[in-house]
Amino acid sequence: MALNSSTLETIPFLSIQNLSKVYPTPKGEFSVLADINLDVAEGEFICVIGHSGCGKSTLLDMVSGFNQPTQGGAFLKGNLIRKPGRDRMVVFQGYALLPWLTAFENVYLAVDKAYPKKMTAEKRALTRDHLAMVGLAEAADKKPDQLSGGMKQRVSIARALAIRPEVLILDEPFGALDAITKEELQEELLKIWNDHRCTVLMITHDIDEALFLADRLVMMTNGPSATIGEILQIPFPRPRDRVQIMEDPQYYELRNYALDFLYHRFAHED
Repeated sequence: MALNSSTLETIPFLSIQNLSKVYPTPKGEFSVLADINLDVAEGEFICVIGHSGCGKSTLLDMVSGFNQPTQGGAFLKGNLIRKPGRDRMVVFQGYALLPWLTAFENVYLAVDKAYPKKMTAEKRALTRDHLAMVGLAEAADKKPDQLSGGMKQRVSIARALAIRPEVLILDEPFGALDAITKEELQEELLKIWNDHRCTVLMITHDIDEALFLADRLVMMTNGPSATIGEILQIPFPRPRDRVQIMEDPQYYELRNYALDFLYHRFAHED
């Protein structure tokens, strides 16, 4: 059914509705997620946080289309997500770069697949522009084993953004990086997001990262049958300055609230 403009104005840009995921096991059914409901506005930056095993990656897999829910569904502009698509791109913690290709070739491969009818010169320009956007213009001809972890993740982000997705899905993209590199990439990600304003869903275990990046912080309960426990609205105006935020008393109120949620109200039992 075609959606007219008035209908599109009334539906959420991205909507997760009554979503549950159950896996069969030899001992019976195992419920990973139960009754997840979340509406995300276009251009919003959402961080999802929770203990390991609470189904964060499973949830984002269903938004990306890599997995299907047992009940309910995820909808993009009113359309049920059934499979991966160019409108949603994923950046993983493990980079997922082809080791035999250069940084340029890794990004170009995605651009070529997404835009097969574009002229080669246009696709090459698009690739160069996005490598420059993440500060890798001078490293375009290097292969992954010649790049640091932070540079590899920059290539992954450039590759994802080069096909102009409507939703960027980040699965702990900075989790394996050292603290200094992580902060540099957080700053870079915010700058890119401020320029492009695609919708972002990001998994993180880092409360400080979430408070710096997100518009809202979605806090998951523990599994099995994990669900959304609470959603925190992050009040800091944009563009954000890390030093100013960390001097704001609200920052520590929110940080302590999130810590209490994770480590007291929903702490793992020994």
